Amino acid sequence: MASFGIGEVEELLGLPASTLRHWERVLPLLEPRKDAFGRRVYSESDLRLLLRLKHLAQRRGLGIGAAGETLVAELAAANPETRARLAELRGDLIGLFFQSRSSGRELGRRLAAERSAAERSAERAAAGRLGASRDEEERAGEPAAEDPRLP
Repeated sequence: MASFGIGEVEELLGLPASTLRHWERVLPLLEPRKDAFGRRVYSESDLRLLLRLKHLAQRRGLGIGAAGETLVAELAAANPETRARLAELRGDLIGLFFQSRSSGRELGRRLAAERSAAERSAERAAAGRLGASRDEEERAGEPAAEDPRLP
C-alpha cells in the first residue's frame, strides 16, 4: 500500500500543511501514522478521506465540522458492499490521478528536451545567418570592380 508524506499530500490536494494538521485535530477519523522521526505518513485511505473532506468543505461549502459529520454519516449509512465498491472506485481514481501526473511529468521532460534542441538549432541557424551577413558587409565594403563599358 502506498504512503505519502505531508509535502506530497500538500501538492496533491493543493492544501497547505497547516490545513491538513488542523483537519487532523478536528476530525478523529483522520489520523495518519507517524514514522520513526515523527513525520506524518498518509495512507491511501487517509488520502481518500482528505479528498472527500476537501470536496465537502470547498466545493459544497460546508464548514470542516459539518464536512466531517457528513463524511461520518456517509460511511455509516452505506452498506458494506457499497462502501467496499466506493473505496475500490476511489482507489482506482487515485491511481489514475497518480498515473496521469507521472505521464504529465514525462511529457514535460520530453517537451523540455525538444524545446532545448529547437533552441540550439535556432541558435546555430542564427549564427550561420550572422556569419553570412558579415561576409556580405565585407564584400560591400570592397571597392566595386569597374565596369569596362563605362566611360
